[in-house]
Amino acid sequence: MPHPLDAAAVREWSAQTLDALGRARETIDAINVYPVADADTGTNLYLTAESAARAVEAACAGEPTAAQAVRAMAHGALIGARGNSGTILAQLLRGMAEEIAEAENGGDGGSGGTCGRGEDDGEPLRRALVRAAVAARAAVAHPVEGTVLTVAAAAADAASATAGDCAAVARAAWAAARAALEATPEQLPVLSRAGVVDAGGYGLVTVLGALVAALCGERPEVPPARRSGTPGPGRPMNPSMNPPMNPSPDPDGGGRTAPGESAGPAYEVVYLLEAGDDAVAALRTRLDALGDSLVVVGGDGLWNVHVHVDDAGAAVEAGIEAGRPFRIRITHFGAQSGDRHVGRTPAHTPGRAAHRAVVAVVPGDGLAELCAAAGATTVTARPGEPPASGELAQALLRTGAPEAVLLPNDPELRHTAAAAAEQARAEGLRVAIIPTRSPVQGIAALAVHEPGRRFDEDVVAMTSAAGATRYGELCVAERQAWTTAGVCQAGDVLGLIEGDVALIGTQAADVAAAVLDRMLSAGGELVTLVVGAGAPGDLAEYLEDHVRRNHLAVDTLVHEGRQSGPLLIGVE
Repeated sequence: MPHPLDAAAVREWSAQTLDALGRARETIDAINVYPVADADTGTNLYLTAESAARAVEAACAGEPTAAQAVRAMAHGALIGARGNSGTILAQLLRGMAEEIAEAENGGDGGSGGTCGRGEDDGEPLRRALVRAAVAARAAVAHPVEGTVLTVAAAAADAASATAGDCAAVARAAWAAARAALEATPEQLPVLSRAGVVDAGGYGLVTVLGALVAALCGERPEVPPARRSGTPGPGRPMNPSMNPPMNPSPDPDGGGRTAPGESAGPAYEVVYLLEAGDDAVAALRTRLDALGDSLVVVGGDGLWNVHVHVDDAGAAVEAGIEAGRPFRIRITHFGAQSGDRHVGRTPAHTPGRAAHRAVVAVVPGDGLAELCAAAGATTVTARPGEPPASGELAQALLRTGAPEAVLLPNDPELRHTAAAAAEQARAEGLRVAIIPTRSPVQGIAALAVHEPGRRFDEDVVAMTSAAGATRYGELCVAERQAWTTAGVCQAGDVLGLIEGDVALIGTQAADVAAAVLDRMLSAGGELVTLVVGAGAPGDLAEYLEDHVRRNHLAVDTLVHEGRQSGPLLIGVE
């Protein structure tokens, strides 16, 4: 019996999507030949759906409406989106969430936004699928036909032309999406040569099939992934038989390179961004000039940015100028650049030619010594006395190197760092900013710094290491104040995670241990503790023992930072 599209159905849809993409993951990965045969579209979609499912489960701990459940699904997909395929899926869900929310508020003429079992009660879903397709296409800088965008448009057209309840609309959308998927090889020559359908489109058909299963209780048949006579699903293509072409730099649309041209940009850059609409509009323009396969999705101050570029550092720096980028992921489409031992004591190779410098802003003498030992030039930031842009620019120029990397190590210094970099560039210095928001992220970046690498590769490795490091700290409240964890009193110990107050207590050891537990609940292999001048003498030893007893296979490194705050924490 058909089920209405209420919160319970959204929850079931989310679970069915995760299950279906899990079963289809290897098939989708194997047909991912366009434009680069990197075999990750299925995996990216699955990881995106996994994040969406977690968000829906959290929302359903209460009693959400259908709109709230879909909004949670879209938000989870946004913050966990992987690759272009996952990013576009997040935007499709966002478009649906916005339409269903409007319907729930009375925009559909009174149905309340929940698709029921009436003869023509599928209007909210019809509108939602149309809005989803429009939103996804608008998010892609240069749409290409024969991709997931084409499949989404076909589903939307069929939905809008179908009368009946939500189950009927979902069935029609799935059938049209499947037909459009089977036609993608006629629209993209590279798919035709490989004998496969579009990988991102296959993923969307799988997601729509899960919607049918949630609303109708029936599981649609699996669509064909290949034409007859080509390798079977799950078996990788022979690269020598099917060389990756590049009519667009992404399997899900967005490129401008013609067939037969070069293989496209070297790096995929993805990050979440906190920024306003105007800043994001300017960011789109800048990133579009830097590379290809540009997709920017989101809204309400939170965005997911995806682009393929040759200059990964410039793409990240563009995000810094627009707002606050975080969860930065950079992937080299070819060989990975360099070995990573993130968070180990920074290693500097003596005797190297000083053709590249690193300038790090640090809040304590101990940290300055640690970074200097790794070959960095340091600028000390005293409490209440942040360095000016001119001071940082002079530090960059005094290195005498033609290339330099700047580690601001503080979110409040992002604009100052950008201004300093511009001043140094005006003097002929090549500068990249690694968006480190804590000294522990700077330590992680320095740990993988290798001046013998190409500049771009070194910037990518350092940015990836910093982005993989979650950060926390302890500080002491100076006065009574409201925080995200409640009201604190003067003298209370505050435990911060990623800049937000997460815990309030009276004992530094207890608060620090609780912060560590929360940070390690998301996983981690290495804890870095930077002990400040005002920390209790046995704090580091207590925390090392706490990690050893409560978190197996997690190593701990301790550094004497001598900063004003009691403790800085890094988890990698």
